Amino acid sequence: MKRIAFIGLFMCSRVFAQVSEPVKDSFYTLQPLEVRAITVSYKTPVTNNNISKQDITLRNLGQDLPFMLNQLPSVVVNSDAGNGFGYTGLRIRGTDATRINITMNGIPYNDAESQGTFFVDLPDIASSTSGIQVQRGVGTSTNGSGAFGANINISTSENNTDAYAELNNSFGSFGSRKHTFKTGTGLIKDHFSADIRLSQMSSDGYIDRATSSLHSGLPPQLIVQKNQHSD
Repeated sequence: MKRIAFIGLFMCSRVFAQVSEPVKDSFYTLQPLEVRAITVSYKTPVTNNNISKQDITLRNLGQDLPFMLNQLPSVVVNSDAGNGFGYTGLRIRGTDATRINITMNGIPYNDAESQGTFFVDLPDIASSTSGIQVQRGVGTSTNGSGAFGANINISTSENNTDAYAELNNSFGSFGSRKHTFKTGTGLIKDHFSADIRLSQMSSDGYIDRATSSLHSGLPPQLIVQKNQHSD
């Protein structure tokens, strides 16, 4: 009788032990994640130049982006107005803009039909640029026609953790002037930030009847950041 009772208690304990076991986590197999970058480091065997935000700020006097690259090797620029305002173009290693791939934050900027680039559509883009990398030669071309001339990779302004407000004014010959106003909230509660920019540029031009009047604005951008904690 004692043996039967012991066996019964043993079986009941096994049943309760099985019921009380925690449910195992489910596992899902995800597809591999591949991260690609179009900029190169100093170890990459590609001839390149990097222009920092500090250099851009010193050169940003209202002229279009090609004139900020004018001092780089193998770069030749031109301007319809003769002073860098309005319609401008560039050649690198003797090739025109249709063989120069330009990206902004990794997004192709070349015209889909002609493969050319029109910087007149981006007045004062330098005020919202945090860095430029120029790769002479094929480099890391990932879009459009073959980049026999170069790749130009433009990175827009990075997030600002502190609130700020800027007013920049530049004046030059032939009635050239640039006015830029920028402001940002900085990082709010470690999660949100917003920035805005307004620009106005005009010039009488070096060439007769080559005046230009350009306006641009960076609409309010709300940036959401995920606060990460490390153990």
